[in-house]
Amino acid sequence: MALDGERGKQEEEKKKKKKKKKRKKKEQGAQKSGSLFAAAMGENDAALRAGGRGLSGPWADSAGVRPRTSERHITVHKRLVLAFAVSLVALLAVTMLAVLLSLRFDECGASVPSGADGGPAGFPARGGNESLPGSARRNQHAGGDSSQPGAGAEATPETPSAQPPSAEERELGQPWTQLRLSGHLKPLHYNLMLTAFMENFTFSGEVNVEIACRNATRYVVLHASRVAVEKVQVAEDRVAGAVPVAGFFLYPQTQVLVVVLNRTLDAQRNYNLKIIYNALIENELLGFFRSSYVLHGERR
Repeated sequence: MALDGERGKQEEEKKKKKKKKKRKKKEQGAQKSGSLFAAAMGENDAALRAGGRGLSGPWADSAGVRPRTSERHITVHKRLVLAFAVSLVALLAVTMLAVLLSLRFDECGASVPSGADGGPAGFPARGGNESLPGSARRNQHAGGDSSQPGAGAEATPETPSAQPPSAEERELGQPWTQLRLSGHLKPLHYNLMLTAFMENFTFSGEVNVEIACRNATRYVVLHASRVAVEKVQVAEDRVAGAVPVAGFFLYPQTQVLVVVLNRTLDAQRNYNLKIIYNALIENELLGFFRSSYVLHGERR
């Protein structure tokens, strides 16, 4: 009986020890699982702080920090607005510069005393045929030959110096009314001399033309516009002398100068035509014209 009692006590002690071991194992397992969960939570928090969007390990490192698309759009919009503003300012500056240049050019032209047509005083209207005053020409041709008939005088179909064509000549046709020049005369050589006067924007000219007469005619027709003709001379050679000039006139409709002779030019002979004239230096791209530009703030 005593042995049975001791064995029972030993078995109970063994059972108690086993229960204690099981409890310790459970407690140790609970502690390990708690520490693992806390470590995982710490890693997730660190990943979120680092911008890894909850990724851990190498995934968080590869994700990195990404800029927001809205900030990119704002930057692009700012640049576009700045470029538009700069282009608008440049356009306004160019427009103002063009206006200032045009005003200065008008002031330069307005500084010259104006005549009836807006040109220098004493000059003929554009397309007219009046002579310039002697002071404007600087007496370039004061010593010219005045013995030539019609020299230094203006002639129009209505004035006595230029006899109007007869009825027979009208029937044959007026060469100055044609759009193309007549083929009766052929120019062989031109010798031109020009003298410019920049103080009033005028010039004087003298041209000598060697012409060959193909068919007999008493009219010399050549292109001329916006000039004031002073003198016209026609000569065959030094031996034969001058050919009398009845008169001359401008025909604005076809922009020609008509020289009317007192006798007919002989065919198959050469003649020399001398014309002295003056005119305005034009503001437009026509004939002898002027232009200007600005360099370093100076108008030239």
